[in-house]
Amino acid sequence: MPTRKNIAILGSTGSIGQNSLEVIRNSPDRFAATYLTANTNIDLLEQQVRIFHPRGVVVSEEGRAATLRKRVDSSVEVLSGADGLVRVVTRDDVDIVISSLVGFAGLRPTVAAIQHRKRIALANKETLVVAGGLITSLVKEFGVELLPIDSEHSAILQCLAGEDRSLATRLILTASGGPFLNTPAESFATLTVENALVHPNWKMGNKITIDSATLMNKGLEVIEAHWLFGLPAERIQVVIHPQSIIHSMVEFVDGSIKAQLGVPDMKIPIQYALSYPERWPMNGARVDFPALRSMTFFEPDRAKFRCLDLAYDALSLGGTAPAILNAANEMAVSAFLQRRISFEKIPVVIERALSLHKTHSNPDLQDIIEADRQVRVFAGTLL
Repeated sequence: MPTRKNIAILGSTGSIGQNSLEVIRNSPDRFAATYLTANTNIDLLEQQVRIFHPRGVVVSEEGRAATLRKRVDSSVEVLSGADGLVRVVTRDDVDIVISSLVGFAGLRPTVAAIQHRKRIALANKETLVVAGGLITSLVKEFGVELLPIDSEHSAILQCLAGEDRSLATRLILTASGGPFLNTPAESFATLTVENALVHPNWKMGNKITIDSATLMNKGLEVIEAHWLFGLPAERIQVVIHPQSIIHSMVEFVDGSIKAQLGVPDMKIPIQYALSYPERWPMNGARVDFPALRSMTFFEPDRAKFRCLDLAYDALSLGGTAPAILNAANEMAVSAFLQRRISFEKIPVVIERALSLHKTHSNPDLQDIIEADRQVRVFAGTLL
């Protein structure tokens, strides 16, 4: 019987967090949900506490923490804020950290977890986007495993299993195309939040769903893939695949291509990150190829979905440029969700931020944090 691993889930009330808890529920002899964290949804967090009996939880601010303390057993420690996140991921009773916070907020606790030699199951792609050089250096320095939960990067990891990575010549990231794949660009000014939140294949949080609609999510994944697998931008390709059955592909020096296929179910890459390098059984739907009838592929329309090229540009610029890209995107997406700007304005805000902010070429953590802060202030003046 394998030793049971204690897991801290950063963002347990989000889509990835809830799927992670399902994986843990299905393998109680292998995993325990030791710490859970949430931003504002303390009602769902309370339910999770009663089901999974963690040792502690963290919420975003002390007022909510005080409310939750009155609603859960006194044996459950309730912490708050960014410091609370760092405290739980650095404890000796944590083996694995699932980092599924949304946006820049995931950076600091992920760095702390690496420095305390935890296995990182990473769904917070922004951590690698804004600080890829720093994170990869820390992973090497502390000898930890950083394993992707994103379906696309998990697919690449699975395709590379047993292969000499130096023989990989191209990474091919697939994208569903989002809800506006066939929507004319002329209509973007009138698209509503409700339109943008209807993803054709995946159930995700609001922010990542909007990123999927703009194709920024795929741009962020290109940057993430660069840091995870060491290939330059010109060898990372994005292909529209509306059926979302092929999750990504790897081409090798002889022209062979390996693809990882499966139904759109985030529990598969989550369990793979937790069980790696082993592969464990899982119940659930399977691909029915006759029912599919066909799988299709297209070049992304880069003129219509400008965010994709903006991400490639930021990766090319390097330094703090990806942090600038990410901060401006988070601000613009938030403004769109609050109905303060139109959908078509999202790339405009990002492009302005990239063009007007000086890039620091070799940033440390404080440089990255400061770049993020400055861009958020600047973007606020545009919204």
